[in-house]
Parts: sequence; C-alpha cells; structure tokens
Amino acid sequence: MKTDKKRQIAILGSTGSIGTQTLQVVEEHPECFEVYAITANTRVEELIAQARKFKPEAVVIADETKYETLKEALANLPVKVYAGYESICQIVQAEPIDIVVTAMVGFSGLRPTIEAIKAGKAIALANKETMVVAGELITHLAIENKVPILPVDSEHSAIFQCLAGESGNKIEKLILTASGGPFRTFTAKELEAVTKEQALRHPNWSMGAKITIDSATMMNKGFEVMEAKWLFGVEAKDIEVVVHPQSVIHSMIQFADGAVKAQLGTPDMRLPIMYALSYPTRLSSSFPRLDFNTLGELTFEKPNLDIFPNLRFAYDALAMGGNMPCVVNAANEVGVAAFLADRIKFTDMSRLIERAMQSANFCQKPRLDDYLATDAEVRKMAQSWI
Repeated sequence: MKTDKKRQIAILGSTGSIGTQTLQVVEEHPECFEVYAITANTRVEELIAQARKFKPEAVVIADETKYETLKEALANLPVKVYAGYESICQIVQAEPIDIVVTAMVGFSGLRPTIEAIKAGKAIALANKETMVVAGELITHLAIENKVPILPVDSEHSAIFQCLAGESGNKIEKLILTASGGPFRTFTAKELEAVTKEQALRHPNWSMGAKITIDSATMMNKGFEVMEAKWLFGVEAKDIEVVVHPQSVIHSMIQFADGAVKAQLGTPDMRLPIMYALSYPTRLSSSFPRLDFNTLGELTFEKPNLDIFPNLRFAYDALAMGGNMPCVVNAANEVGVAAFLADRIKFTDMSRLIERAMQSANFCQKPRLDDYLATDAEVRKMAQSWI
C-alpha cells in the first residue's frame, strides 16, 4: 500500500467494540491511516480519551447533553467539537475523508451511511442493520455514486476475499458459518431460563452487548444472510448457514464446478477491519496467527430453526421483501434492549419479532421515508407489548 498519502478515516461509533479495534488497526499502521473524525453516542469519557490520543480533526457526541463536557475537556486541543445526530450525518461529508467506518449500532447507522455514500466516501461497513433495513436503497446509491462498500463483518469479509480473482465465475451458493453462540446445545425449555449474564458470554468473539445477544439468538446470522444478498447479488435460496463452533472458517463460496473456497483465520475482528481499510493491499500485522498443529478438529452442523427461529424469520422477511426486513430489525432492537434491561425473557425476543411481522403495515416498494415510518411504527408497537 502506498504511504505517500495516509487514508483519512472517519469512525462512526469509535467507542464501541468495532470502533476501538479500528483504532488499534490505525495504531498498527500509522504510516497508512490517520483518524479524521470520531463519533460516539453517549460514552463521552471514552471519546475524550480517544480524541486526546489520536487528535482527530473533528469529534462528535450524539448525546447533546454531553457537549459541554466534551468541549471543555478538549479545549486545549485543535479539535472541532460537535454534538447531535445531525452533526454525525454532516461530518461524514467532510472533503478530506477517504473512508467511513460505519460501526454505529442498529438503525441509527442508516442515515449517516447514506450521507457518506452521497458524498462519495468509501464505506467500511460494520453496521449490518443498514443493509438489512434498506439493502436495495443502499446498493443503488453505491452504484450511482461509484462508491465501494467494503464489508467488515468477518463472514462477509471472508466471502469478499474468496471472490478475489473470481470475476465472471458463477457462484452456486454462499456458505455463512455461525458459531452457534453459547446456547447451541440448549433445549427450548432451557432457553426459557437463560439469563442476560449467560447470553453476554460469547464462546469465541469479543463484541458489543447488542451484537452478542443477536449472536446468541442467531438473529445476527439472519441479518448476515440479508446483508449477503445485497452485498454479493445472490438470492436468499443460494445462501446457506452452517454452524461451525470453532469459528476458524469465517465463510465459504461454492462455485458452479463444485469447488469450495474458504477463508480461515483467528476469531479477531481486527483482521477484516484492516483488510477493509487497506483494500486491495494486504498489510502486515502483529496479530495472532492460526497454528494448524494445535488447532484440532473443525466441525459443522445444521442450525436448529425450531430452537432458534430468528434465523427462519430472516429468510421469511427476505422472501416477503419490501419493508419486512426493517420490521424484523426494529422489533429485534426493542427486544434486545428490553432483555438487557431484564424486562423480558430470552425467548420473548423471538416472540416479539414474530408478532411484529404479523402486525406491521407492509410496504412492497419502500423509500427512505417509508423505512423511517416503519421503524417508528414497529418500535412503538413492540414497546406496547412489553
């Protein structure tokens, strides 16, 4: 990778799991990357520490009540300080920015991603909900503005890497691997009694609370199926999910001749983050390597859609199309927040999604306003059911 001009990076959600690991990648290669802007929702102290360390051009806190705290703490630095969601949508348009890492959690990442695409910025996509909710819209915008969408999710990064050099070769199916989460061997009755503390202990990956719960319910894998459809232009019927508890094979492609190509690596999100930031160049890293001499066996099994219905809901929503994936996402976000607040049981999250799919107004050809309206409608309904 040429180092005469550092890539200027904006990190949306810099205090979260993906955001902090992106900053570690920047530290690993300061000759290649420079942080232009960082944003956070409410974690002002972490944002202040990051701003002092990386000295970006701009810092944004979504929670406007934290603005004065942030501004005062950074008063002695040449850093522009902003507050509010609209400021996040505006900062991504800044001319010097080369690539925007969308690591905000949930539906909130949609509008900033849209604004970044319209401004011609490359997108390192870690906010899968953006493609879940509005995959068709985002895909069209990216093509229209000639903007690359570089996947950060380990599974989609694996597919992306397996596609290198395969232009024109027919894909028979994509195979997304899933760890199965901490409860893959549980019965339906055992899942009823699952606690928040149990659900937040993922066996392989270190992630934020929301995505860790999504992984435990397999909603995360459902979202990845939706995302893969739009990222790689394949139909849902050609996307297979296989449970692979070791999380060594991150995903695979089966081609028309029957050959299968896989991408392997340690369960370390810094690897796909770095690949997205440096693409098409592979940079060296000090991160851990796979040791095949000590790896042991790699196993695979079929996901149980009766025990984990969220994955089935994702396929059903894709089949319906329109705003139904948006319905699923909104109900899931409300459900996860309620579970984390000890207001509902683990299995109630799935019941909430199913009820929302049956109750929400369906729109076959949604525009941005329709997605916003659907999200608001479903959140209100789901809250009333809790």
